[in-house]
Amino acid sequence: MRRLAAAALLILIPFAADGPHASASLPDWAYAIPQPPPAGAPATAAPPDTSPRQVPGSTLTFTRQQISDGFGPADWFPGDHPAMPEIVAHGKRPDVRACGLCHYPNGKGRQENAGIAGLPVSYFVQTMNDFKSGLRKSAESRKANTNLMIAYAKAMTPEEIKDTAEYFGAMKWTPWIRVVETATVPKTVSRGGMWIPVEGGEKEPIGMRIVETPENPERAEILRDPRSGFIAYAPAGSIQKGEALARSCGVCHGADLKGLGPVPGIAGRSPSYLARQLYDMQAGARRGEWAELMKKVVANLGDADLVNLSAYLASR
Repeated sequence: MRRLAAAALLILIPFAADGPHASASLPDWAYAIPQPPPAGAPATAAPPDTSPRQVPGSTLTFTRQQISDGFGPADWFPGDHPAMPEIVAHGKRPDVRACGLCHYPNGKGRQENAGIAGLPVSYFVQTMNDFKSGLRKSAESRKANTNLMIAYAKAMTPEEIKDTAEYFGAMKWTPWIRVVETATVPKTVSRGGMWIPVEGGEKEPIGMRIVETPENPERAEILRDPRSGFIAYAPAGSIQKGEALARSCGVCHGADLKGLGPVPGIAGRSPSYLARQLYDMQAGARRGEWAELMKKVVANLGDADLVNLSAYLASR
């Protein structure tokens, strides 16, 4: 299987749109690093919000502190998933926060991290081991949650990693990202690695980027609602151009791009996440077993290629 995958990956994208020797620059739009506050700006902490919160479809009530509790975050829809392993539901004090906090109990995740539902167990375990051994990091050193994942992986036992892999791997991935081609997008600001529209509804040209933002900012950013998805704005024509680039992806990732054996699915996943991984591999920041097979595939991808390919894959 691995030899077949290696051979296929080498023919995945023989020529990139920007030419045979192009290489991408770091796609800021995919990493969404928040801007630091102005020099001298006072650091003010908001008073605790103890008001009860709810989300549509759930009968439960939580405060904001409970929603964002790293060692027992809110689970709005317990019936949507199997019983969570302890490491997923509560983490392990003091070193590992609950997996369900960032990736949600249903494994959907948000644009700043990864959707991990439906990943092959062996791939998930290998990824965690790559974090642990230093083979996988972010090309953007300020990507704080990647640095946290490295620390979590080092603190987790093999049994905890396996339990987590089997829990999320048993869930079928269902896309919750809507890709819309457009010339203009809402003006946004990065908060916590997510692009959040600014007040006033101001628009700006999209340029050569994808702007992934919550369908409902409050439900995603504040309430961490695992049923509230995302919209990804992409340049006009990007999906069709990306389809041409991805012509041979099915050889390794399956005809429907939903995965094949130990190779993960890439259809309907976050375009921000997909672009980060492509660039991280191109830049040599991600060097695990499967990343090594992707080296020649990503070597000639340019800036436009990252946008087009990520838009197409996310749209599937």
